[in-house]
Amino acid sequence: MSRDARWQTLLALLVERGRLDVEEAAAELSVSAATIRRDFDQLAEQQMLVRTRGGAVVHGVSYELPLRYKTARHATEKQRIAKAVAELVAPGEAVGLTGGTTTTEVARALAVRGDLASGSPALTVVTNALNIANELAVRPQFKIVVTGGVARPQSYELIGPLADSVLGQITMDVAVLGVVAFDVTHGAAAHDEAEAAINRLLCERAERVIVAADSSKLGRRAFARICAAELVDTLVTDTAAAPDTVLRFEEAGIRVVTV
Repeated sequence: MSRDARWQTLLALLVERGRLDVEEAAAELSVSAATIRRDFDQLAEQQMLVRTRGGAVVHGVSYELPLRYKTARHATEKQRIAKAVAELVAPGEAVGLTGGTTTTEVARALAVRGDLASGSPALTVVTNALNIANELAVRPQFKIVVTGGVARPQSYELIGPLADSVLGQITMDVAVLGVVAFDVTHGAAAHDEAEAAINRLLCERAERVIVAADSSKLGRRAFARICAAELVDTLVTDTAAAPDTVLRFEEAGIRVVTV
């Protein structure tokens, strides 16, 4: 296992459990305790965790993994979800994409769609995510609109009043939301309130709203609300979603697509 893969796994385990012991982590990753100690020390230097005697704990009370460490989590589910979301977009539409690993996969799925290989433009993509804009900018058939704002390192998203001013002047056919939590009662949510505010405005400027979220995000709530559940038209998730959870979303008037 490469160092990057180990770090992704260690950080994911820390988020889930809150604490890891060196010996426990070494056994789970099938590496030596000395390797785990070095990993913990190096991650602590980057302020990704807090070292303790014999292990590590998550850094801070409210913890969010930077985007670069999230890519391996639920990867196959996110790719299936992304393909299904991309199929809900019609050629020539204006599409808003928030930041996040799942929406990044949506951007990639749109980029390889055969019927979007040409057009003037084949698609207009509005995003506040620098990594998504970077990936799609090489597609000449796509018109890429990037909001202004200040870059948030954890998600590569632009936030703040500069982003507000751009989004306030445009309209879109569909907004695709990446979320950290989606619940019928509490709605769609993010960790950061400034990020949630931009995503909320993206929803308000769109004709329809799609939430792209793997099943681990459902029935959960997070600090900063993006929008109420009733503002969401479609939820695309994976088949591991609990049937009663799916039913609650459907009873709230949301179309649920499981893949």
